Amino acid sequence: MADTGDKRRILWVDDEIESLKPHIMFLENKGFEVVGVMSGDDALVAVQEQLFDLVLLDEMMPGKDGLTTLDEMKTLRPHLPVVMVTKSEEESLMDEAIGQKIDDYLVKPVVPSQILLVIKRLLESKKIIGSSSMRRYIQEINRFNQRLYGSLGPDDWHEAARILSEWNLQLDDSNDEGLRETHVGTQKEWNNEFTKYIESTYPRWLHTDDRPLLSPDITSRFVIPELKQQKKVVYIVVDCMRLDQWMLVEPLVAEFYNIQRHYYYSLLPTATPFARNSLFSGLFPDEIHNAYPDNYNVTDEGSLNRYEDKMLQDNLTRHGLRMGKQSRFLKIYNNSEGEELARRVSDLYDHQLVTMVFNFLDILAHGRSNNVILKEIAGTEAAFRSLMKSWFVHSPLFTILKAFAARDYTVVITSDHGSVLCKRGTMAHGRKSTSTNLRYKYGDNLNSDKNESILIKKPEQWRLPQLTISTTYIIAKEDFYFVYPNNYNEMVRRFQNSFQHGGISLEEMVVPVSVMTPR
Repeated sequence: MADTGDKRRILWVDDEIESLKPHIMFLENKGFEVVGVMSGDDALVAVQEQLFDLVLLDEMMPGKDGLTTLDEMKTLRPHLPVVMVTKSEEESLMDEAIGQKIDDYLVKPVVPSQILLVIKRLLESKKIIGSSSMRRYIQEINRFNQRLYGSLGPDDWHEAARILSEWNLQLDDSNDEGLRETHVGTQKEWNNEFTKYIESTYPRWLHTDDRPLLSPDITSRFVIPELKQQKKVVYIVVDCMRLDQWMLVEPLVAEFYNIQRHYYYSLLPTATPFARNSLFSGLFPDEIHNAYPDNYNVTDEGSLNRYEDKMLQDNLTRHGLRMGKQSRFLKIYNNSEGEELARRVSDLYDHQLVTMVFNFLDILAHGRSNNVILKEIAGTEAAFRSLMKSWFVHSPLFTILKAFAARDYTVVITSDHGSVLCKRGTMAHGRKSTSTNLRYKYGDNLNSDKNESILIKKPEQWRLPQLTISTTYIIAKEDFYFVYPNNYNEMVRRFQNSFQHGGISLEEMVVPVSVMTPR
């Protein structure tokens, strides 16, 4: 834009420019500076020598006509918005003009209000949309804030997570830094209140059937009823997928499926050994420990989910379903494995239940902490969402979903937990044998700051395994992560602004589960 104060400069090209004086005066009274020329050649000279914000270009002119002028003008100024003004509504002419990247067109005779509307849409739409977004944001956030300090229930916090996720996606494309900062403050405030809610309410959920949907309930609620009706089911768990990430790609999937989205709460700690094992087994972690005694008694934490297939089959058996060879359980750890599976997806069509676990997002989240380049590419939550969408569009998961859309399968897609961008370190005190996770830890006689984490001295109250006589757990709140006093600076350098899971936050605990049927 030219340096002419706040005035936007418009070039109007018309061989009858003198007859347009009233229109030009109207625009000037609205705060625009209008330069009029009478030919295509004059217009090209003008855009070469001056800066304009928009061009109104007559389509029918003697000498160089509008389309020819447009073509040459775009060579000089590729990003200059051009509105074609024409006497003809002929479709082929409009197709040719649009093919040359006009931004809009007007049909003569034009009236000043029409011109003003088009100019405002092209030049001020971001400003108008930004102002409208701010109004809508304030209204929606204020409505929830009025309930925030009252008596909220599980469904209210589902709504809070949905609102925050929707605004995450809307603000990814916004240049309004003020609104983004406001949103960050809102997320922090709501997570603070959510943590208090979970600390006071969650233990009661674990000891009653009158509770919201939790990890152990998902298979029996969404998968088993379909199987009992003799339907074919694809059960997909995308490890570490957040609600906002699913909402980002859901419109792509909706082209192929009718989607019913539900929500549930991931168990604590929001990590694979607890939440995902519970998802498949239909059991709480203490029950898992009793049923599979050596599950948690391994030094390799990556092996804590090695019984998932058996846990799922045992869960189905308890509900009267013996699937046998009618069931397949597949874990996909990288794109190469996924691509191989996508190539032979037809091999799965004879199975009544196909269960797939995709670990890509979890690996990406953790890999970001250890890879400088990846951390720079996905340096913010918005950038990480963009990276996730880019992966999904080209992923074998999307290919497999499209393949099953052509078959008579119900698809249940969910996650075991989300993740949170960790910004604050908090001290953890324990022995060397303590687990290494950053958002939760278990071991003997642990301790931590009660304002920044929850100390669980009685694991049975939280339905967690009692591994030794003095087993305790600590679970980080909001966006805190655990650091050790003797290694504080190194851990902060490595893990500050990294995506982690295992703790208490809306981003980790409120998880989408979508039931999808082919269109």
